[in-house]
Amino acid sequence: MQDKNIETSVDISDEKIHWKQDISYSQYLDLDNLLGAQKLRSDQHDEMMFIIIHQASELWMKLSIHELTAAMTLVREDNLGAAMKMIARIARIQEQMIQSWKVLATMTPMDYLSFRDSLGQSSGFQSYQYRMIEFSLGNKNREMIKAHEDHPEIYNMVKQTLEAPSLYDLTLQLLSRRGFDVPKECVDRDWSEAYQANDKIEAIWKDIYRNNDKHWELYDWAEKLVDLEHRFQSWRFEHMKTVERIMGFRHGTGGTSGVNYLVKALDLRFFPELWTVRTIL
Repeated sequence: MQDKNIETSVDISDEKIHWKQDISYSQYLDLDNLLGAQKLRSDQHDEMMFIIIHQASELWMKLSIHELTAAMTLVREDNLGAAMKMIARIARIQEQMIQSWKVLATMTPMDYLSFRDSLGQSSGFQSYQYRMIEFSLGNKNREMIKAHEDHPEIYNMVKQTLEAPSLYDLTLQLLSRRGFDVPKECVDRDWSEAYQANDKIEAIWKDIYRNNDKHWELYDWAEKLVDLEHRFQSWRFEHMKTVERIMGFRHGTGGTSGVNYLVKALDLRFFPELWTVRTIL
């Protein structure tokens, strides 16, 4: 029997909803363009899901870049409190991106093969937003920008990110400004090169962790960075396992080695001393 105290519908007859206004929900979100952006190249059912999953991921990456860029500006200004909120938000965004692989994993190998040829040479490897996020977090590799040489505007954006200090570079500069003995080669170097772990930086983090009552803000910041990298690696892992589940070890579109490339990426570290310090505490 239905509980009479439970509302089963909402009467909106008295609500003042203005259907004619200067800007509608659809217009504000530009839904005509957004929902019209799914251009199927085959007549296969699962291609729609494949496109939407990747388009949604690019939107989440756009928001991640928005938050990461602002957070890096705040680190330059020694405002870690506000930056932490943005880094925590990126970690939550990453949860959404991790979940997307679970949706894509509902596609079987035969589902994918039914429209794979429609992808041509397009590949997630060519995602310039993903590359900008990796560069901003510290995985610098000049070879990776070559994929964008035919698109000058995108190429210049990615190149600019490659040649700028990463989030970790800015963190080490902040440590130096706060009086820690950071080696000069860690704060004044060629930013386009990958950062190399340094024992002296590990010792600084050891001091911060062991004396976290004295260095609480930096200790908290370090844990936010670890959380960020942990979730990024979880995203990479889910990506790798989803690709393996759907297409095995065949080469990816665009000429990449597929799963083998994704497995190698799991060994990369953005903030190396924040991981190794755990062993020596």
